[in-house]
This record gives sequence, C-alpha cells and structure tokens, in this order.
Amino acid sequence: MGLALDGLASGLDTAALIKSLMQVEAIPQNILKNKSKSTQTMVTALQALNTKVADLAKLAAKSAKPDSLQLFSTSTSSDAIKVTAGAGAAPGSLELTVKQTAQSQLIVSGPIAEWDSDSFTITANDGSETTISAASNSLDDVIKAVNASASGVKAVKVAAGNGEFRVQFTSADSGEKNSFSISGSTVPLTEIRVAQDAQVTLWTGTDAEQTISSATNTFTALMHGVDVSVSKASTEPVTLTIGRDTEASSKVAAGLVESLNGLFKFIATNSAVTAGSEGATSGMIFTGDGTVRDVNRRIMDAAIGPVDGRSPSEIGISVNRNGSIDFDAEKFAKALNDDPARVEKVLQAISSRVTGVAETLSDKYDGQITTRITGQESMAKRLDGQIMDWDRRLATREATLKRTYAALEVQLSKLNAQSGYLISQLGSLPNNSQNN
Repeated sequence: MGLALDGLASGLDTAALIKSLMQVEAIPQNILKNKSKSTQTMVTALQALNTKVADLAKLAAKSAKPDSLQLFSTSTSSDAIKVTAGAGAAPGSLELTVKQTAQSQLIVSGPIAEWDSDSFTITANDGSETTISAASNSLDDVIKAVNASASGVKAVKVAAGNGEFRVQFTSADSGEKNSFSISGSTVPLTEIRVAQDAQVTLWTGTDAEQTISSATNTFTALMHGVDVSVSKASTEPVTLTIGRDTEASSKVAAGLVESLNGLFKFIATNSAVTAGSEGATSGMIFTGDGTVRDVNRRIMDAAIGPVDGRSPSEIGISVNRNGSIDFDAEKFAKALNDDPARVEKVLQAISSRVTGVAETLSDKYDGQITTRITGQESMAKRLDGQIMDWDRRLATREATLKRTYAALEVQLSKLNAQSGYLISQLGSLPNNSQNN
C-alpha cells in the first residue's frame, strides 16, 4: 500500500482544494436539505394547527348543545332542603313545608343462637311472597339466603351477648311501597322503623294546600328540571328560589370566544412578516399560505356570520380590526336576561357552524388541513430520497477527485525526478569553453 503525502510533488494543498470543490458540488444538495427542513417545519406547524382546529370543534360542539346555557343558581331558606336545577328549568320560586322524610323499614329479631327453621316467607307491600330456603337454620345460612333472594330485603347479624345474636332485616329501598312482613317463623320480631314516603306540603295554610309524596328523599316533579332533596322535617315553610346563572352562562360563551381567538392568534403569529434592514422583509412559516388563509376565513365567517339576519354583536360577540373576536360579558348577560331564548339560539347557531367547519377542516381522513399535511409529508419523503441520491453522487465525486489529484502528484513526482536526473547529467558534461 502506497503512502500519499498531500501536495508533496505539486506543493498544492490538495485536501483543501478537494474540500472546496466538494462544497461547490454540494450546493444543489444543500438547497434540497434547506427545502426539506422547511417542509418538515411546515408539517409540524400544520399538525399544530390541525390540533387547535380539532380542539375548537370539540369545545364548540359542547356549547352547541340545547342545554349549554341552561345553567341556574339555586337557594333555599333552610338547610333542610337542597335544590338542583338542570335542563328545562325556569327561573322562579316555590314555598313548601317538609312534613316527613323517607325511610326504609327495619325489623329486628330477639336474641337467638339459631333460626327456628331453615325456611320462612317474606311478603312485599304488593302481596308478592318470597320463600327463604336456607342451607340450614344457622344464622349465617339464613342471612346468606335472605341477601341472595329477590325479596328486596337485606339482613345482617348483630351481637347480643352470651353467644346470641339479633338478625336485623332492612328494606333495600326507602318508601312505603317497599314495606315487608315476615311469616312462617316463631322467632320474636320487633319493628323498629316503619317504611314511609317523604312528604312535602305546598302552599301550607291556603286553600291550594297540597301534599306530595316520594319514595325517596328527592322530589323530581315539583318543578320542571328541578330536583328537590329533603333531609329533615320543617315546621315552617321553606322558600326555594331558582334563577339564571348568568355568570356561568357567560363563561360558556367566553370559552368559545377564547378558543377562537387562540386559533386566530396562532395563525397570525405564524403568518407575520418582519421588516429587516435596508427594506428587506422575512415571513413566518404560514406567510402567504393559501390553505391557512382559507382556514382562518372560513372559521371567522362561521363565528361572526349573522343569525336570522341579525348580528351576533347583539349578544356581545363581535369582530375587531385586529382580526380577533371581542366578547362583552356585560352585554351578553343583559341580553340573556332580556331574551334568553334568543341568546341561546344565537350561541347554538354560531357554535354549530364553527363545529361543522372545524370538523370538516380537521377531519383525519379528508380534511383540508389533513390533506395538506399528507402532501407536505410526501414532499419531504421525496426530498429525503433525493438527498440520499446526492450523498452517493458526492461520495463518488469526492473519490474521483482524490484519485485524480493523487495521480497528478505521482506524475509530477516522476517529472520532478526526470528533471533532477537531466539536470545532474547536464552538470556532469565537460565544460568545452574552459578547455578552449
């Protein structure tokens, strides 16, 4: 194997020369690399945009629901009653007195070591009978059989001292309709608590006085969309008040506007143009991009377009000169109090339009943004393939240059050797001028 010394014969820095030549040769590849990098940056930015649009679609879908603004505040004049208002509720008040609360029936046996037999009957309030057949008359077997039955009764063993126990029978659910009786046994039984419904009296002391019953401590039909839960009896009438929760409703609309503005800001930031020195300008990744411009326009149109010929600005939603949306919470609250049906309709219409456009744009199969991402990814893949081709081409070119300059050094070395030989030969010739 020969030893190559750089520029030994020519005196040239062939390594630096080859490096410079390769830098020139690599210019087309560097252009491809820069294009690949910008394409990958575009893919990343479009993916972020797609995520924001998809998130907007989800949020808008929630505010598009008919009950999105069905939010109410409740209050009572006593801690004996708790009120929950939901969809379908309406502002108003009601006065009632809690006569009694609901309770389950409870029966306890006398102290015993075992049941008197392995079979007895539980009779429900409606007259249906359930025969309890235990594996034996041991208390554990009897309790196991009761709890496994469809009688609607649960049993438990309670220590009574001296190796004896009491068996406690309780109806699984409260209310008079869940009362029961036990027969077919001589074991002494004591009723500790009767099954009863909760009862409230409306308009106490008036000609319209009315008592309402519920098997549980929650009344679901006193007022539409309102659940009233009682925890103890009251001697004085209790006032329930239901009002619109304008603050919570405003947060729903404000949340939609905030999500819209977050998207618009993301697009604006990545579409900005920066002025440099001597009048030069530079743009961000989305600058001049038609797809992104179309996304911004379509969502903005959906957000601020009129509803039934009237502007959303009537409920406090309007576009400003900076390309974002303003939300006037005070104006929204006033409109909600003045005409709640109109406000609900407008917000639902806006939200539905935004949802439809955002879902179409971000669809994971054929959405406009998704299609653009797929196209950019394909371009990046092609560019990477071309860059790899250039790697092979440049490697071949560099090897060729190295061989060429190595051969040049060899030839120059030979020429130098020949030149030295000739000079030495010429120097050894006799000097004729001296002889003469």
